[in-house]
Amino acid sequence: MTTAHLTSLTELRTDSERLWQTLMELATLGATPKGGVNRQALTELDRQARDLFIKWCKAEGCTIRIDAIGNIFARRAGTDPDAPAVMTGSHIDTQPTGGKFDGCFGVMAGLEVVRSLNQYDIKTRCPVEVVVWTNEEGCRFAPCMMGSGVHTGQLSLHEMLAQKDIEGVTAGEALDAIGYRGSDEIPRENVRAFFESHIEQGPILEDEETTIGVVMGALGQRWFDLTLTGQEAHAGPTPMMLRQDAMLGAAEITVAVNRIAIAHQPHGRGTVGVMQVYPGSRNVIPGQVNMTIDLRSLEPDSLTAMADELKQVVQDVSQRHRLTAELTPTADFVPEHFADNCVTAVRDAARQLGYSHRDIVSGAGHDAIFMGRIAPAGMIFVPCEGGISHNEIENAAPTDLHAGCNVLLHAMLDQAEVVQ
Repeated sequence: MTTAHLTSLTELRTDSERLWQTLMELATLGATPKGGVNRQALTELDRQARDLFIKWCKAEGCTIRIDAIGNIFARRAGTDPDAPAVMTGSHIDTQPTGGKFDGCFGVMAGLEVVRSLNQYDIKTRCPVEVVVWTNEEGCRFAPCMMGSGVHTGQLSLHEMLAQKDIEGVTAGEALDAIGYRGSDEIPRENVRAFFESHIEQGPILEDEETTIGVVMGALGQRWFDLTLTGQEAHAGPTPMMLRQDAMLGAAEITVAVNRIAIAHQPHGRGTVGVMQVYPGSRNVIPGQVNMTIDLRSLEPDSLTAMADELKQVVQDVSQRHRLTAELTPTADFVPEHFADNCVTAVRDAARQLGYSHRDIVSGAGHDAIFMGRIAPAGMIFVPCEGGISHNEIENAAPTDLHAGCNVLLHAMLDQAEVVQ
């Protein structure tokens, strides 16, 4: 590669066309007729994508390490071999009807940072490392964020390797099948900072015509399964006041979930995503409803209050309609506030580069959340068209992706210490 020259680091930019071409080449692996990508974790297509990433990183002189859950760490050496790494990355597995950018942008942006540092012969005291996390999506193997969860000690390696897909294949067997069950021991402690670039997966940046989201943190999540049991009966002969209608109770609770979230703004979220009605006949009063409830907030006290309000609503509705209720917690993720130094590095980079930017919070889960438990972490959001993600029509503008990559580059350099 021909080394380019700069008169000042403030001039440094990544290569927009190279970043876009890399993303488009990766997107051919698992390309769908509607323009999306189906490249689920630990499949043959995932193997091909991993192989391609490693090929690109080795061409840039990176050393490759792979741990026991299949996470790939590509390191560009720093001048101080004992210095903590400045890391970036995301995932390259997709949903069955996924897009080209969710996760993949974060990994390819990291690769582009390495390529740009090499192109301009910029040395850093700290190593710069790009990571591909295993099974972030969680659509083939539950739970999501498996690789980063194992690396940070939030999830058990033994338990994760034993997770099965719908066909009964374990994650460990799938890793062996594609040759990516590694043996490298990756220390958790020696990380100076971790940054993750990502499309917003929401509509705020596009709606406000803002280029960069400076991510302050991620919403905590409390998930519940709720079973309401009443009594099925004939819809005609049974008077309204004598019914034990489980669906009526479920409807009231659904409205209450919305009311609770609205009362805890600006970051409260409440969703009933699944509802199964038994027996499911048009002329039978529903005797049982199984439903899911998803509560989210940025503040722990707010999230606790929302959960307490939900429990009271379930109790009140059940008593009023003579139902029995079984409310079972299924997930509890505490809110994540990203490190001040990482948030500041992202904000300063956006300002210095002249990009419009705003503070924002993530409503979705990301690997940076787990990394934030063991090291300073931050995220960079860029707009996506219509706020749409986990969809084959997912789209992002090359100019926005380039801007996010430039912010990533300068935020990482802020932490990695350029050696003159």
